[in-house]
Amino acid sequence: MAYDLRKSPGHLLRRAQQYAHDLYSKEVGSKGPTPRQFEVLHTVSQNEGLSQTDLVRATGIDRSTLADMIARMIKKGLLSRSRTKEDARANAVSITATGKRMLQGAMNSVNKAEVAALAVLPKTQQAAFMKALGAYAEALDKMEEAPAAPRKKRATKKKAAPRKAAAKKAPAAKKKKAPARKKRAVKRKR
Repeated sequence: MAYDLRKSPGHLLRRAQQYAHDLYSKEVGSKGPTPRQFEVLHTVSQNEGLSQTDLVRATGIDRSTLADMIARMIKKGLLSRSRTKEDARANAVSITATGKRMLQGAMNSVNKAEVAALAVLPKTQQAAFMKALGAYAEALDKMEEAPAAPRKKRATKKKAAPRKAAAKKAPAAKKKKAPARKKRAVKRKR
C-alpha cells in the first residue's frame, strides 16, 4: 500500500494546526500572548488558584513545558505562584492584573482567528468537525489518565559466546594468554 499524505491523520492535523496558528499570529500579533500562553491565561482566569498539576490536565500541555512557561510568565508579570494550603509541595497559579489585561486585549483577536479557522469549512460541516475534534481530544485525555499497564518481566538469558568463535575474533595478545589458562587449570587438578 502506497503512503498518501492526503489520508495521513498526522499530516492533516499538522496542516490544520499550522493554518490555525498562522491565523492566530496574524490576528493577535507579536505583542500578544502565544497560543499556549493564551490557553494558560484563560484557564487560570477561570480557575483562580489552580494547581500546576490541574493546569496540565486542563490545558493538555505537558508538565515540564508548562513549568517552564509558568516560570517565564511569572517573570513577565502575567502570573503569580504560591504554595497551596492543602499541600505545601504543590503550587497554586494565579493571574495578575497585567495578565488579565493581556488576556482581555487578545480575546477579540483570538475569537476572530477561531472563526476564520472554521470558516474554511461550509457551515453545514463546522459542527461535525468540532464534535470530531472534541471527541479526539477527549480520547487523548482518557489515554493519559489511564493507569499504565504493568510491564511483564522479560526473561533475560545471557548467551555465552561460543569459545571457537571468540578465539577466532580475539586479538593475538589474548591468544597468547590461552596457554597460561591451561597451565592454571592443570595446577588446580594436582
